Amino acid sequence: MPRGVARPLLAWFARAGRDLPWRRSRDPYRVWVSEIMLQQTQVERVKDFFVRFLAAFPDVHSLAAANEHDVLRLWEGLGYYRRARQLHAAARIVVAEHAGTFPRTAAGLRSLPGIGRYTAGAIASIALDLPEPIVEANSRRVIARLAGHAGRLDGPGGDEPIWEIAKALVPRKNPGRFNQAIMDLGALVCTPDRPLCNACPLAGLCAAHAAGRVSEIPAKAARPAMKKLRETAVVVRRRGRVLVTRRRAGEWWAGLWDFPRLRGKAAQPGAMAAAKTLEPFSCGPPRRLGRISHTVTNHKITLDVVECVAARAGRSEPDRIWVSPAKLAGLAMTSPGRRIARMIENEIAAGPSSAGRRNRDSL
Repeated sequence: MPRGVARPLLAWFARAGRDLPWRRSRDPYRVWVSEIMLQQTQVERVKDFFVRFLAAFPDVHSLAAANEHDVLRLWEGLGYYRRARQLHAAARIVVAEHAGTFPRTAAGLRSLPGIGRYTAGAIASIALDLPEPIVEANSRRVIARLAGHAGRLDGPGGDEPIWEIAKALVPRKNPGRFNQAIMDLGALVCTPDRPLCNACPLAGLCAAHAAGRVSEIPAKAARPAMKKLRETAVVVRRRGRVLVTRRRAGEWWAGLWDFPRLRGKAAQPGAMAAAKTLEPFSCGPPRRLGRISHTVTNHKITLDVVECVAARAGRSEPDRIWVSPAKLAGLAMTSPGRRIARMIENEIAAGPSSAGRRNRDSL
């Protein structure tokens, strides 16, 4: 196990560490929000979201008092919306059961929704100055190379040896800075491909570097095969409004608004009339609006977008509403749903000539 890591690493961090908006305070709330946002999301993408979110919800009390829809709307574009719902639920627990103060131990933090081993360690070390280890994508790579750990890290328990090494490495003094430094080293120097070993403050302590195995460690994780899907999104119009439906629990983007979806290629009139989601509205012949592609986990989805005019409004339901196109901007929508909303906006801006072309483009 490498020793003497903290001193050179912290010296490097003092001169080369990243200036990130969530590092300008050790407030547990700010650290927590940033760490939840950073799960499976790149730092550069999180920066602006973090600033906007904190402007709307500057503390745990304001977040706890917020409507879930407003939280999801501000989260829109970050993906993995379960994080936002758990963030909101945890804020309500902190306020209701802890008088607005975060638990002061890693175990206490892990009792909150959405806070796992890594996030608890990050909050405990950065905000509470506790010597708790962290293991995430960047620190995992640094630690594996330092220790020369060539084993697979994916699969059940694959990370356990890395957690044990991280626990031994984290110092009692400045544990938060140490953890941030090891993440920055992985992001800036000890990168997955072509690491800058000549610029690394820990090169002399690195077992992988000494053995000439940096490119082999850590072992590459197997990537799941990409699955291709084809769907149709339907913009149902009636009296100047469009129909949107809220995604249900267990579906992708649960809780967000989207346009009705049908499985398969662009819907034909007969198929649309028979679709249960559209049957109550007696839709006319569909017209093509366009096509978009997007990915969800390991699924690549080609989405044909069509529109139709409904003869009936259908029965009122809480997860199905008619809204004017102008009000779509205020809804928390799925990523493809937002792109379709922009299609509608562009159509309106293009004027009647665009509608005429669409009328000639019936499917």
